[in-house]
Amino acid sequence: MEHNSDDNSEISDSEIDEHEDKIYARLMSGDLKANNGESYSCPFCSGKNKKDYSIHNLLEHASGVGAAPNRPAKDKATHRALAKYLKNGLSESLEPQSQLIAVEPQPLQNRNDKYVWPWMGVVANVPTEWKDGRQIGESGNRLKEKLSRFSPLKVIPLWTFRGHTGNAIVEFARDWNGFRNALAFEKYFEAEGCGRNDWKQKQNQGPKLFGWVARAEDHSSPGLIGDHLRKNADLKTINDLENEGTHKDNKLVANLANQIEVKNQYLQELEFRYKETAVSLEKMMAQRQQLVQAYNEEIRKMQQLAHRHSQKIIDENQNLRSELESKISELNARSKQFDDLSEKSDYERRDLEQEKQKDASKSNHLKLATVQQQRANEDVLRLVGDQRREKQAALNKILKLEQQLEAKQMLELEIQQLKGKLEVMKHMPGHEDSESMNKINKLSEELQDKMDELDAMESLNQTLVIKESKSSTELQEARKELENGLLDLSGGQAHIGIKRMGELDVKAFSNACRRKLSEEDAEVTAAILCSKWEAEIRNPEWHPFRVVMVGGKHKEIIDADDAKLQELKEEHGEEIYSLVTKALREINEHSASTRYQVGELWNFREERKASLKEAVQCVLRRWRSNKRKR
Repeated sequence: MEHNSDDNSEISDSEIDEHEDKIYARLMSGDLKANNGESYSCPFCSGKNKKDYSIHNLLEHASGVGAAPNRPAKDKATHRALAKYLKNGLSESLEPQSQLIAVEPQPLQNRNDKYVWPWMGVVANVPTEWKDGRQIGESGNRLKEKLSRFSPLKVIPLWTFRGHTGNAIVEFARDWNGFRNALAFEKYFEAEGCGRNDWKQKQNQGPKLFGWVARAEDHSSPGLIGDHLRKNADLKTINDLENEGTHKDNKLVANLANQIEVKNQYLQELEFRYKETAVSLEKMMAQRQQLVQAYNEEIRKMQQLAHRHSQKIIDENQNLRSELESKISELNARSKQFDDLSEKSDYERRDLEQEKQKDASKSNHLKLATVQQQRANEDVLRLVGDQRREKQAALNKILKLEQQLEAKQMLELEIQQLKGKLEVMKHMPGHEDSESMNKINKLSEELQDKMDELDAMESLNQTLVIKESKSSTELQEARKELENGLLDLSGGQAHIGIKRMGELDVKAFSNACRRKLSEEDAEVTAAILCSKWEAEIRNPEWHPFRVVMVGGKHKEIIDADDAKLQELKEEHGEEIYSLVTKALREINEHSASTRYQVGELWNFREERKASLKEAVQCVLRRWRSNKRKR
């Protein structure tokens, strides 16, 4: 029968095993057939180039298609089922004179019969021959192939010091399928007339194999068969095995129930922890909300306070402006009154004219005072802003200078305020009276005192600057002499010395070149490279740097995309590239404008700049050492 499946749809890789079992069941039931008399054909390749196979060739065809990675999942499943069927159902026994026939075991008559457990069978009359002084017979694998229809796990031939005894033990699976295979094994040999009773009655009956299921009689029998069975198996009835299976199932169910209980307790514990965590999280969120609200309330209060303070200043200015405007209005009224009386007499008219001029002058003075007041306020506000910015910029300076700067700013602010007040007093009407003059004189004296204090502070600052400059000059001269002295003392193992910043290390170049070249070529190449790249480094027109922002500040770093540096790295490697970029960074840091190599006190042990203190200590140590040697 050819393969005519109603379901022609493809299957996925995960469904291969399920589809394979379905096809295998149809092959076992005869719904699908692979043999046509003496030849075999593939029932799943009917729509292709169908041809006849031998059983071995058909098995190879089915195994190859089932294992092919590029075939559809459905083809692989069907051909795997065919291969399994051919191996377990239609493969011929290698015994030339006999074909194994499936015999279904009959129902058990007595469930209390004792069988050897694990299930075992006995094979007798295995053909042997005398060779090289001992009996030689078929191996266990050969016998297993012959009995493959019954799915044995292992076939163990029994040997003595004389060789093969002609007997073998067949081991079956420990489950009920293994028991059914063992009974089928026994029924087959009984149907062939080669069972236990036949072996007892007709020993040495030709080359036929005899076989039966091992029972209590075999287990207690003397000889190799009984010894092997007693050593490797026990006797049990079917009822014993069923009771053991029931006990194991009950124990398994109890263990599973216990595990479920433990899992449920653990789940409850997790739920409790989750609820605790959720409550704690809610408390934390509530506290956070309270903190946020308190913070917002504090910010709101601060904003309201600032707003009230600003409004107070605006209101004060508005009051001053209103007061000035009222005085101007009063003066205008008096001027009008003077105009009405101007007609009385010429004398009075001249007096009135003079009064009018005085009033006009006072009015102008008031206007000028208003303007001066506004300017003074603006100057005060500007100075306050400058003071805040200067104080913010000076936070990182030395405390003494910061205090002096703040005192100076306060003096300037007071001076500006005094100047503003003095200007206002000068332009206020009635400043000729003694009280006003006293106030003006007092303000002038206070202003002069502040100016004198400011001059004294500036003089002190200038003196400190001169002293600092002189000290810095003396320190530089001492540092220069120390550097010259270290140059004269160069050599030995001192770790403090003079390093020429931006100078290439010829020894490091030679070591790098030796890894690729011979000794002589390395020396020559290193000298040429050093000379070439020292000239490039001193060239002020070549600037392989780019500016980046680091911590809010501009910083120059090596431009890795520079054409010359890329060519150097590709041609001579990472080590020489690192030496050149290191020299570039040094020359850019210490002599960026001239590109000249400069000497620098250097700690060669820690690869950093040496302090003046370290250099002096080094010179003293060497001086003391030389003194002791003398």
